[in-house]
Amino acid sequence: MTGISRRTDAFCDYYRQWISVYKEGGVRKVTLKKYLLTHGWLEKLIPGLAMRDFDRMAYQQLLNAYAETHERQTVMDFHHQLKGAILDAVDEGLMDRDPTRKAIVKGKAPREKKKQYLNQFELHKLLSTLDLTPRITWDWMILLIAKTGLRFSEALAVTPKDFDFAHQVLSVDKTWDYKEGTGFLPTKNRSSVRKVAIDWQLIVQFSELVKGLPKDQPIFVHGRVYNSTVNSLLARHCVEAGVPVISVHGLRHTHASLLLFAGVSIASVARRLGHSSMNTTQKTYLHIIQELENKDVDLVMRSLSGLM
Repeated sequence: MTGISRRTDAFCDYYRQWISVYKEGGVRKVTLKKYLLTHGWLEKLIPGLAMRDFDRMAYQQLLNAYAETHERQTVMDFHHQLKGAILDAVDEGLMDRDPTRKAIVKGKAPREKKKQYLNQFELHKLLSTLDLTPRITWDWMILLIAKTGLRFSEALAVTPKDFDFAHQVLSVDKTWDYKEGTGFLPTKNRSSVRKVAIDWQLIVQFSELVKGLPKDQPIFVHGRVYNSTVNSLLARHCVEAGVPVISVHGLRHTHASLLLFAGVSIASVARRLGHSSMNTTQKTYLHIIQELENKDVDLVMRSLSGLM
């Protein structure tokens, strides 16, 4: 820590020091921003609360105040981001006990979620509206994500040399920093480094599109890129096709959903999406998995009823 922390110091100040020492340079920029945002809320809600006075009731009151304007999952994330610093403060003798013990996480009811994926018929209608010219455009990226399930940042980082046309695979081993504009970045996690099988039609199309392009330069990036630009274009295509409006990330959900409904195993879908574990896949697509399980039960019952 910069300076010696005391029990009389404000927890808010300790938390900012803790971020500086333990998180800056050790986590992704997007994660660091979340910690700093949490610190901003501490400055607003408990700016002068001393470490020695930060007991269970004070902590619960903090969570309750934050929960007044946030959904429960967001409050849970807030709670987890504070807990690491609090446990360190307890270990250092700056707090007598862990005030997060038995904390009750509340929060506003979740807003009604917009549809995040399309069914197969809707996807066909959407893709039919794309203007697939002989030159690389955002419409080609929409097609690529729909057929591979890549994350937006992964698709932006695709270069000609990432395509192995002979073996019909696309290598994913980097992302593009469209938020800060710093260029290539590592993938989200080690599991995100993968080879994604692509269909022969995509092979033929992209083998022509990338001819003559620099082998190690992103094929979609020409200057600063904004997620909102591609989302707006996709929204216009959705409206033209007469299907629910989804985001670019919704194309990734669409891809995964179609694979699951087609009977592809959760393990294979997890590997294709670059999830760190099957648990992530199961949690994200629980509604689809439950629907498939219901269909399996019906199939089992029909099979058993025919045994007599």
